[in-house]
Amino acid sequence: MRFFNPHDDLLITQRKLPHWAQDGAVVFITWRTLDSMPQEVLEGWRAERNRWLVAHDIDPTLPGWKAQVQDLPLEQMTEYHEQFTTKWHEHLDLGHGACVLRQPELAQIVRDSLLYFDGDRYEMLDFVIMPNHVHLLACFPDKAALLEQCESWKHFTGVQINRRLGTKGRFWQQDAFDHLVRHEAQFRRLQRYIAENPAHAGLRSGEALRWKSSHHRSA
Repeated sequence: MRFFNPHDDLLITQRKLPHWAQDGAVVFITWRTLDSMPQEVLEGWRAERNRWLVAHDIDPTLPGWKAQVQDLPLEQMTEYHEQFTTKWHEHLDLGHGACVLRQPELAQIVRDSLLYFDGDRYEMLDFVIMPNHVHLLACFPDKAALLEQCESWKHFTGVQINRRLGTKGRFWQQDAFDHLVRHEAQFRRLQRYIAENPAHAGLRSGEALRWKSSHHRSA
């Protein structure tokens, strides 16, 4: 377990979003249900974000735009995250969609899947299962395994949840949001965010499922 090192080998995979991975580095991952973000909200958020990036000489169509955001002066990088990363998560917490993961038996399917290969394919550090999305902190010894594992989690849990609900079709949004954690202070902030997310979203007891490793090392 370690934090992102800009001087080490880095894998960047371009799908709908650019994804960064590095051997052993802690990553913060969010994936959400297909109905968790209304299309008009998503399009408005993306258009506003792209205008901001272009105004700061960053081309959002290029795979390396996330690295350029991280290289901005601290004040501008903070502005970006306050305007767009924070707003993204606030939209999720509004509870759009059916929010079926509020049902404990369905959240348990996701929990069991996240922990199934813990200590083998990855080290799970912390997660919370919200009614329409999941936040987790984990590290992957093999950087190439990150996206593959996310797809495996989503495929398995999507099939199982659809079966329980008697529904068909895609359950999770295709792409995940992921961010390599840069330092201890950021890691602790993300842990607090995961811990406090149910309360910030106004959830009652039992409407979210939290898990935290009791034995992970300090990075």
